[in-house]
Amino acid sequence: MIDLRILRDDPDLVRASQEARGADPGAVDRLLAADVERRSAVAAGDSLRAEQKAFGRTIGKASPADRPALLERGKEMAAAVRTAEAAESVANQELAAAQLALPNIIAGAPPGGEQDFKVIKHVGEPAELDFAPKDHLELGESLAAIDMERGAKVSGARFYFLRGVGAQLQWAMLTLAVNKAIANGFIPMIPPVLVKPESMEGTGFLGEHADEVYRLAADDLYLVGTSEVPLAAYHSNEILDLATGPARYVGWSSCFRREAGSYGRDTRGILRVHQFEKVEMFSYCRPQDAEVEHQRLLEFEEEMLAEMEIPYRVIDVAAGDLGSSAARKFDCEAWVPTQQAYRELTSTSNCTTFQARRLGVRYRDEDGRPQVAATLNGTLATTRWLVAILENHQQADGSVRVPKALQPGLGGREILEPVG
Repeated sequence: MIDLRILRDDPDLVRASQEARGADPGAVDRLLAADVERRSAVAAGDSLRAEQKAFGRTIGKASPADRPALLERGKEMAAAVRTAEAAESVANQELAAAQLALPNIIAGAPPGGEQDFKVIKHVGEPAELDFAPKDHLELGESLAAIDMERGAKVSGARFYFLRGVGAQLQWAMLTLAVNKAIANGFIPMIPPVLVKPESMEGTGFLGEHADEVYRLAADDLYLVGTSEVPLAAYHSNEILDLATGPARYVGWSSCFRREAGSYGRDTRGILRVHQFEKVEMFSYCRPQDAEVEHQRLLEFEEEMLAEMEIPYRVIDVAAGDLGSSAARKFDCEAWVPTQQAYRELTSTSNCTTFQARRLGVRYRDEDGRPQVAATLNGTLATTRWLVAILENHQQADGSVRVPKALQPGLGGREILEPVG
């Protein structure tokens, strides 16, 4: 949630953020009104409680003749305090609801929707193929690496098996990502993939995209779509020591997404599926360090993409395509030959203090005072990368070259040959 002090001091900044996102600026006015109402209710309650306390002292000094009337008056004041406290409770709930409904304030993101991103740079050139390229599924099936048919038989549409060299490629890629993160000071984590509602809401995933989340109603738990969720909640209601720099974690987890509303889009292969593996970076830092940390996470992502030997571009995601928690997001998109398009492989988001404020994650400043921390996240590798690896490294005979960095994970194999 956003800092109410920013709302009070500069509501136009928050309105401009909403407009850049294509969201309702009226949400700002509703939050302002709820804030005024809550402060009024608290002031009224405080005044009545102070009056009641002062009145209580007079009862002990009153004469026996006056005491019954004073006691009656005391009962009336107690009833007024209870009424005021009930009004405070309602005002607090309405303020919390209005605050939770407002997304983070953008910080440098271009305005507009999904197609209004800005390209920051291109890295590498798409290969000029002198043969008709096969898509990743055709390649994966010929290598006996991907089995969509049995995935659907066992679990339904948009499920799959990675087998043989497909499983090995994923393990090699994700292991490389984790080892790179560890070498850069990240603490490796295997987080739970089922979380409580407060963890999911605290990270901002139960807002407008709640229909993307799998919920186990009988247990009131949610399956995570990214290990960002448990890593963000890991230090909930704690005070961190950030005196020596950011606290960095890297989580390897299975991820689950319903892909609601995406039917008819990317239904072929493993580009948009219900379950996948992902290595996710997560940082806690001081708010003033967040922009530098954001660039560092992007650098880590680019280092991994360089190891995959695939052409990609980096984009500055437009405000209307940001999640509710992100103030700014950079995506790395790899070239996919059969689509003649760049497709997202990584995202890194600066969530400023938005998530930490919800989750109660703080640190101590130079004067020892608790302050709200900033949080950031970034993808370091995921199943979807196999799409770009297979397509960009295919050869005319249907074989696929293995990027050098992944060869140790496949027993030194340099080329994957079609089976049968």
